[in-house]
Amino acid sequence: PRLRELVVGKLTDFFPSIKVGKVFRVAMWIFSEYCLTEAEIEGAVATIMTSLGSLPFVDEETLEKAENTNVQQTSKAPAVLADGTYASQSSAGAGPSLVSKDEAPSLRSLLLGGDFFLAAMIASSLTKLILRLAACKGVSADKINKYVGECMHVFCGIVRLGMSGVTPSRMDDDAQERLWLCLMMLQDPYDAKMCEIWTQKCRQSYGTLLVQKQKAIAAQAEEKEEGKTKIKAHADDLLSFRQLRGKGVVVTEIEDEDALDMSRATGAAEEEDFGSRLKRVMQLTGLSDPVYAEAVVTVHDYDIVLDVLLINQTNEPLYNVCLELATVGDLKLCERPQNYSMQPHASINIRANIKVSSTETGIIYGNIVYDNSQGGKDTNSATTEGSNMVILNDIHIDIMDYITPATCTLLQFRCMWAEFEWENKVAVNTSITDPVAYLRHIVSCTNMECLTHIDDEDGECGFLAANLYAKSIFGEDALVNISVEKQRDGTLGGNLRIRSKTQGIALSLGDKITLKQKSTETAKK
Repeated sequence: PRLRELVVGKLTDFFPSIKVGKVFRVAMWIFSEYCLTEAEIEGAVATIMTSLGSLPFVDEETLEKAENTNVQQTSKAPAVLADGTYASQSSAGAGPSLVSKDEAPSLRSLLLGGDFFLAAMIASSLTKLILRLAACKGVSADKINKYVGECMHVFCGIVRLGMSGVTPSRMDDDAQERLWLCLMMLQDPYDAKMCEIWTQKCRQSYGTLLVQKQKAIAAQAEEKEEGKTKIKAHADDLLSFRQLRGKGVVVTEIEDEDALDMSRATGAAEEEDFGSRLKRVMQLTGLSDPVYAEAVVTVHDYDIVLDVLLINQTNEPLYNVCLELATVGDLKLCERPQNYSMQPHASINIRANIKVSSTETGIIYGNIVYDNSQGGKDTNSATTEGSNMVILNDIHIDIMDYITPATCTLLQFRCMWAEFEWENKVAVNTSITDPVAYLRHIVSCTNMECLTHIDDEDGECGFLAANLYAKSIFGEDALVNISVEKQRDGTLGGNLRIRSKTQGIALSLGDKITLKQKSTETAKK
């Protein structure tokens, strides 16, 4: 705090020598937040006005020339090429440049070059400075009105410049809306509530955002440090291939390592209680079928392990019992099915390994084929020539098993959003009436990270827009943009847009959201 006056004074002196738009934005933000006295505010306003130059930004003659040039550029005449085909050609070249090559870059030249994000920052900074000046004691109303009139004149000039079409790019809707908002604010600079929002609440919100970013950066740094310290394998460790091993190989320490690897793949290395394992049991056949089957599905990175329990419910032994499986999607069976013999009311456990190659919803289906002791056929099951068959229920592999929350910067999110070509649009259809609760529900259902900071203590809101990001174990990115609005009847309306580089993850994630968004159990939690 004791260096505030010195920093503001130095910044005022060196402001005309700034040449980069990003530095201009930071400098004007410092002016708007840390100029507190009447002299500092007047000096900052005068410095910005001097860098902007005189009004209007574009005279009538230049505007007329630019309009004529635009008309000439749009008029095109057909031309006949040497091979007899037609082609269109422009009858005029590029329009006149508003910025002289010899002119040094300044605030005015950047505006004439089409930097309207900087224009929105100019309007916000000048508005904050005027509001702070109006809050100072001893400042006359005539002086406030004089500064308000000058700022309004500048804002109107910027809007006219952006909408005239003489700049390389037209003013976007966000910058235009920001300028109109600043104009409305300057109509009543003595509004205490709005002044508090602009001069105090905005700084508090920005401080909260910085704290969240610092926490995210610290968490990423800790994860990197943990990843560096952990040694997964040494460079001289032996590699063992089970597929190349013969049947007569003696069991050694390598066998123990292989068993440990398999336990890790099946999740057995992690301590799992019996109750959580029962939640993953899926019934594959009916209770009245000759062979009862149920499976426990365990997903571990690139592997899916099915622990299938088969029970012979007949009073006769069964021979050549074979579990035949097939897959839909990017799933691949690693082993061939084997035949087993089962005594009456006996049970066996069969383990099937499946490899996963991409992030999309997969389906595992199949049947159980067996021969009874008489070699005949069972009337309660589907039959083939000389064999009995029990058809299994389908097993759907959830896409959420491959998706993990991840973070990225806003710039990275925008670049990926523009790059990814697959998009799936899902309409909002839910019984939840609070936009924030709906956002929390979608985040928990999709296992994604919310990149937009949402504060639950801010009270109710009528609309919400947020970005979600996740990464699969295969390195695929999943982007979700949520735009919801509270309707007049109290329900939520809007859309969720999903983008990814591959079609499978976009469609699978859309199906998951469509299925889960109607439920309110997660939102209540």
